[in-house]
Amino acid sequence: MRSGAAIRVCQKIFRCVFSSFGGRVDEGQPERWTERCSLEEHLGPHAETLADAEAEAEARAEALLELCQKRHFLSGAPPQLSRDSLLSGCHPGFGPLGVELRKNLAAEWWSSMAAFREQVFAVDALHHQPGPTPPADTAFEFVSAETLREILQDKDMSKEQLVACLENLVKTSGKLRKNLLHGALEHYVNCLDLVNRRLPYGLAQIGVCFHPVSDTEQILNGVKRIGEKTEASLVWFTSPRTSSQWLDFWLRHRLLWWRKFAMSPSNFSSSDCQDEEGRKGSRLYYNFPWGKEPIETLWHLGDQELLLMYPENTSKLHVCQGLFNELLENGISVWPGYQDTVHSSMEQLYSRYDEMSVLFTILITETTLENGLVHLRSRDTTMKEMIHIAKLKDFLTKYISTAKNV
Repeated sequence: MRSGAAIRVCQKIFRCVFSSFGGRVDEGQPERWTERCSLEEHLGPHAETLADAEAEAEARAEALLELCQKRHFLSGAPPQLSRDSLLSGCHPGFGPLGVELRKNLAAEWWSSMAAFREQVFAVDALHHQPGPTPPADTAFEFVSAETLREILQDKDMSKEQLVACLENLVKTSGKLRKNLLHGALEHYVNCLDLVNRRLPYGLAQIGVCFHPVSDTEQILNGVKRIGEKTEASLVWFTSPRTSSQWLDFWLRHRLLWWRKFAMSPSNFSSSDCQDEEGRKGSRLYYNFPWGKEPIETLWHLGDQELLLMYPENTSKLHVCQGLFNELLENGISVWPGYQDTVHSSMEQLYSRYDEMSVLFTILITETTLENGLVHLRSRDTTMKEMIHIAKLKDFLTKYISTAKNV
């Protein structure tokens, strides 16, 4: 009863106080200020009107935050408590009612995304990811203060040895997680058995993530502060053939979920987005008193992260994908059997493909990576022969041409 009452009472303001939950909310503010400055330079007389509108939006935001603080949804006081501190995750925290509201929203999300879905499983992962950190990674690295102190107090090491020792410590110390994706990928193989190795299925998790904050005051000679946010994540694994349809399905589902809490559902919107690596997705926005802010992001990630997590399967998969694309480009219809996650014996697979009228089955093994030879099985004769992968295209093209002339 308490949970439902809290949601009903807080429908009008939960979108502001809960901005650190769910979506990636640390991206909008700097661009907005840049846009304002450039507009004031070019609009001339109209800049004053625009500035007044911005000032009014800021005043409304401050009034709303003050109300949330008085009603114990947020703790702290200015300057620690501000719109920017909420969006960056560097604020004193939630008050008692804010904690209840966050718990209620997390429970609603979990009920909608995981609790009543047979193909979604709960997972958990460490806040600290062990192992080496890539040089370009911006995550905070986890270093023991005692270990660092012992290295610095060692008088026998030269300057070069000290630098090398510190660099090795930083590289191997691990990092604080920036998102929940890594934890889901760690459970991918084990959880396949729960669905009889059939896709699609999903892994859900709620947890705290950490990120560097660059638009706040810096301390200790430029060391960045740590921003925290509570994320809810569903990683949905599906075949490439149906990934786009599933992305559309989850986008509609998430929009409906957000709108059911809103007094003005039209304030929620979505748009396409793309990250620096060219991966596409969709971002959900809410129109706050000060403007639109992202509240949730859905990404079409592909298989890159999964292959990095399980590199032992990468080489054979690349061979399969390369051969698949080559045959398609030459007008040869191909069934991508390497994407099938159902565990079956080879005889079962051969029988299945025979029923599908697949003329030839190509089997790539570990030895293919060494000598380039693949197993080629004919449906009509059930005979198997070895052929070099470079000759497959010409063999199949000649076979199809001959069959057309008969």
